[in-house]
Amino acid sequence: MRLVLDSNVWLDWLFFDDPGVAGLKTARRDGAFEIIIDAACRNELVRVLDYESFALDQAAQAAMLDEADRLCCLLDNLCYPSAAALPFCTDPDDVKFLALAAAGNADWLITKDKALLGKPRQRRREAIGFRIATPQQWTVSHAHHPATPCHAAE
Repeated sequence: MRLVLDSNVWLDWLFFDDPGVAGLKTARRDGAFEIIIDAACRNELVRVLDYESFALDQAAQAAMLDEADRLCCLLDNLCYPSAAALPFCTDPDDVKFLALAAAGNADWLITKDKALLGKPRQRRREAIGFRIATPQQWTVSHAHHPATPCHAAE
C-alpha cells in the first residue's frame, strides 16, 4: 500500500507530534504501507519547515527532513497525468500532491486540507484510483497489510 502525505500531515508527524497521526505512525512502523514523495512535494516540505513561525534552526530542519527521508521512498521519472485528469482542486499549490498520488500509484492521499477533501469531487477522486482522507479517517478505515517494497531510483 502506498500513501502520499501532504505538508500539513508531515508537520503534524515531524513537528507537532500530533496525536491525530499516531495511527499512521504505528502503521508505518509496522510496515503496513510505504510513503512516497517526489522532488516537488519534498521541496514543499523543505520550504514549510523553514517558515519563520516554526522558529526551527537549520539543524532542527535538517533532522526533520532526514526523518522524512528515512520514512519515504523518493520517486523520480514519473509520468504525471495532465491537470485535467486529476480531481479539481481550488488550491493550485495542492495539485502536486494529487499528481504524485496519481503518477506514483498511491492508494491514499492523506491530508487535512479542505481544498483536497471537498465532497463534491468524490466521484472524480475514486475514478483516479486513490482515496483522499484525513489521518484519522485513514486510521479508522484501514485494515493493515504489509507494504509492497519500494523500488525507487537512488
